[in-house]
Amino acid sequence: MMGGDNMEHAITYWVMWQTFHSPILAGLAVLTHWLPHLFFSIPLGGLADRFDCRRLVQVSGLLFITASVGWGVLFATNSLQPWECVALLLVHGFASAIWKAPDQLMLYDMVGPEGVPSAVRLMATGLTLGQLVGPAIGALLLTTVGPTVAIFLNVLMYLPFITYLFITPMTGHVRDAGRRAAAHWSDIISVLRDVPKYPAILIVMILQGAVALFIGAALMPLLPEFGGTLGVPDGAGYAVLISSMAAGALVSGITLEAIGRIRASVRVVITTAIAYALSILVFAFSHSYALSIVALFVAGAGSLITSSTSTTIVQLTAPPERRGRFVGAAGMTSNGFQAGSGILMGLLAGALGVSGAVAFGAVGILVVAAALLVVVLARGRRMPAPVTATIQVVDTASNPVVE
Repeated sequence: MMGGDNMEHAITYWVMWQTFHSPILAGLAVLTHWLPHLFFSIPLGGLADRFDCRRLVQVSGLLFITASVGWGVLFATNSLQPWECVALLLVHGFASAIWKAPDQLMLYDMVGPEGVPSAVRLMATGLTLGQLVGPAIGALLLTTVGPTVAIFLNVLMYLPFITYLFITPMTGHVRDAGRRAAAHWSDIISVLRDVPKYPAILIVMILQGAVALFIGAALMPLLPEFGGTLGVPDGAGYAVLISSMAAGALVSGITLEAIGRIRASVRVVITTAIAYALSILVFAFSHSYALSIVALFVAGAGSLITSSTSTTIVQLTAPPERRGRFVGAAGMTSNGFQAGSGILMGLLAGALGVSGAVAFGAVGILVVAAALLVVVLARGRRMPAPVTATIQVVDTASNPVVE
């Protein structure tokens, strides 16, 4: 399913760039795709707390299919317009937003609190495999059968997981089957008001929000332009660039599991976010195709460790009866703020060029990460020792991972 998600991105971003050659449209593409995460992540997390998570993910899959079919019709009729790109990316964005919280609740059902750190990392690695395979398949199909046939074939990528959800017994509520409160729009205010009670969650939300705002997914639509600058404008060169970050994430996830469990702490999140930002900064100023690939590879590794450790902290620290809502709140910043990256990157790319815009974003992440590191080091002297991934968590409502 993640392969289909990213295969669609690879195909549609390529077609949009070749059709319109507009950095501003690339920024708007990111904005419209991620707006549903910004405004609806917490209410959708409330739905995940309340209803069968399998059915919510299936709804998500059907929306992905609807978007792919819509793109295919427009490609086939040669009638693609900018406003139609925006509309289809909104559908795709709602599909992605619906999926996130139910996915995490089902994972918690499968492994329980003891296995969450490793399971989240393994799941992120598996999703990254989809991010690696999807663009590669998309680029291959672009150069063989063309974008129209490719986007229709993309529909097949979603069907296996939709079918699997009819089989698995994991509803997202097996471990906590008590009746849960109905989702309300007021959840947005109540959850955000309660987040400061959990300092670890607050810190990772701020940092993930910064990563999403300053870089986020805005880099992907600009990769065709970087490919041209680096002298590899063909589809294969673009596919290598778009897959390099996913490859780094995949290798880092497998390596971490091979060497054993690591400490899930805010310091890990901040350190790997700094490594991510530095790698993006190198990529922004690189004039070497090989160096660019290496920089994106390292950035992908840092991104996976940052995001999976952040998710682990939220899963283990959030109150159980509102876990979906807190996962949604984290998604509001880590995913929703990527809508802002579309505006920011579009404006900066128009003023500074794509390299300058990406470099500016990397520096922004470094500034936020450095400030949070100072806060964590200052608080660390007054906080208890952090929970490690090898210790069973009993009181998930405490704040065990702020160091």
